[in-house]
Amino acid sequence: MPGVTRHRYSCPMRWGDLDAQGHVNNAAFLDYLQEARVDWLLAGPAEMARLLDEGVLVVSHQLEYLAPVGFGERPLTVELWPEGVGASRFAIAYEVWDGDVLAARARTAATPYDLAGGRLRRLTEVERAAFTAALEPAEPLRELPRVPVAEPAHRYRLAVRWSDLDSYGHVNNVKFYDYVQEARIAVMHACLSWQPEEIWVVARQDLEYRRPMAFRTTPYEVRTSVTALGRRSFTLAVDIRDPDSGDVFATARTVVVGEAPLTAEQRRRLSRWTPAPAGQPEIPGVGSGK
Repeated sequence: MPGVTRHRYSCPMRWGDLDAQGHVNNAAFLDYLQEARVDWLLAGPAEMARLLDEGVLVVSHQLEYLAPVGFGERPLTVELWPEGVGASRFAIAYEVWDGDVLAARARTAATPYDLAGGRLRRLTEVERAAFTAALEPAEPLRELPRVPVAEPAHRYRLAVRWSDLDSYGHVNNVKFYDYVQEARIAVMHACLSWQPEEIWVVARQDLEYRRPMAFRTTPYEVRTSVTALGRRSFTLAVDIRDPDSGDVFATARTVVVGEAPLTAEQRRRLSRWTPAPAGQPEIPGVGSGK
């Protein structure tokens, strides 16, 4: 675990973080990254800590799952450091370690936000200097093309819970991975006759945030289409939107890998949500979660 300027956060696991397969669920990793990120900002110079009070928005996440994590009393170690700083945005790199096993790598892009004025703002010179002092390059993640959702698409009615909101009054960024997951499970039940004992893991998931999402009693909608089919994997494009206005709140891509090759029937059913001919190369890997 190299890097003398990296921030290290000891992250306890919770029993409720596990999925039906007995591993830490892929969406729970976003909670771990958020806990580490907040700890890092609070532990840094006062200018970094003030970002939490004055406002900071997550722009995107990229998360590559490398090894499953089982429950234990041992804490995970999250290492993080700034890998890039711009005029109004900073990028954070993470490594999540289970002992001496690298379980996940991730990236987060974030931007300061003026809560009082309700607008994005640029980093101050002092803020930029604080991030720049700890800059360290990170090993690039594998390329995952940004393929948009296209029709025909699976539609999932999404109900936002009051407890999904953060201290800014918007849906917390980590909850979007839960929403993508709920829609994905609906697709898998419909197309794969999926059962919890069958091994399907998320190898990679990227998500971009387009606009803040508020609580309301009217359901939102998650659209999912299949953009690639491999021998034992498939890739999904997802967007979360208002079905009435068409406003998009987030877009995502997910790579799911199975323990066994896809059957002809499973491929046929998944192709129902494939807008273009499948057969793009599969992205290999092992992951964590459903």
